[in-house]
Amino acid sequence: MENLLSLWASSGLAQMQLGQLVMMTVGLVLLFLAISKGFEPLLLVPIGFGTILVNIPGAGFEAAPIYDAMGNMESPGGLLYYIYHAGIETGLFPLIIFMGVGSMTDFGPLLANPKTLLLGAAAQVGIFTTVLGAVALGHYGILDFSIREAASIGIIGGADGPTAIFVTSKLAPELLGAIAVAAYSYMALVPIIQPPIMRALTTPAEREIKMEQLRPVTKAERIVFPLSLLVLVAMLLPDAAPLLGMFCFGNLMRECGVVNRLSDTTQNALINIVTIFLGLGVGSKMSAEKFLSPETMGILGLGAVAFCIGTASGVLMAKLMNTMAKHKVNPLIGAAGVSAVPMAARVANKVGLESNPQNFLLMHAMGPNVAGVIGSAVAAGVMINLVSGM
Repeated sequence: MENLLSLWASSGLAQMQLGQLVMMTVGLVLLFLAISKGFEPLLLVPIGFGTILVNIPGAGFEAAPIYDAMGNMESPGGLLYYIYHAGIETGLFPLIIFMGVGSMTDFGPLLANPKTLLLGAAAQVGIFTTVLGAVALGHYGILDFSIREAASIGIIGGADGPTAIFVTSKLAPELLGAIAVAAYSYMALVPIIQPPIMRALTTPAEREIKMEQLRPVTKAERIVFPLSLLVLVAMLLPDAAPLLGMFCFGNLMRECGVVNRLSDTTQNALINIVTIFLGLGVGSKMSAEKFLSPETMGILGLGAVAFCIGTASGVLMAKLMNTMAKHKVNPLIGAAGVSAVPMAARVANKVGLESNPQNFLLMHAMGPNVAGVIGSAVAAGVMINLVSGM
């Protein structure tokens, strides 16, 4: 009988707490959204499963290794502990993801129409506005956010998951789970969130604007651009160099034409493998004691505000450019300035086709979409530079 009682006491059911049960339910909801609704399945499936694993009572997936007084290991620690500390705490996984994204990115539309870089820059307004909002909430005692946490929350507005994870792991690792879930959730909800904002800020005539055919871009331009971009940004803002450096390296492998095997590996096998571990590592930070708090709801709310402001800023910048430019820009492509590649560009194209079935904006929208990736990496460097010492 005593053995049975001991067995029961060591079981997960006996150790289960309400918070762990809630978080396991959250993990199941993430899996449902990914599998049934198609919401960012490549990330939400491993994040959701990692959430379930880390909240299993007594399993020790996140347990740190234990050493005796002589330095000998008594317990090796849990799998998710090593995944997080080896790949996320060091920043390794987000950087490899950025290299893969770079190898899948075509800078052609941006090079063919360089002024769309302004649209990508304008969409980053949501990041800095939300940082100020989070600081204000902390200042007035509504929510307890430090400046480092506010900077991490603001990056959600860029709709760039790897960048959000990279910045948060440096500035506010305790918020990693909530910020990663918010970033990828809003990326998945781009087709739902953006169209009402785009329609509200544009007239039917503006949505029907047809843009000129993009000029051909030479191979030399495609090779020189990532190198020039890296040198220029790294010299001005070294803190942005890790993200932008891996992004430009991946793109150079794509465009140079002499390392096709490396480029193929980077944009397929390598990025897929790292995505699995990145998702599990993020899930490891979604334990009940870290996730279930009023601050989490605040992060989700501020993330939505950041994303909406970024979308609106891009559209308004396009309208402003039209007051000065000879060749008009369809304001819808300004919404693609957020970094959700290529979903935001597809949404701009879809809304444009609703107003004019002959108006294909996809390639035009890819310019600000790619610029948004650059902009979010630069914004991340600014955040790290300004607040890392605070």
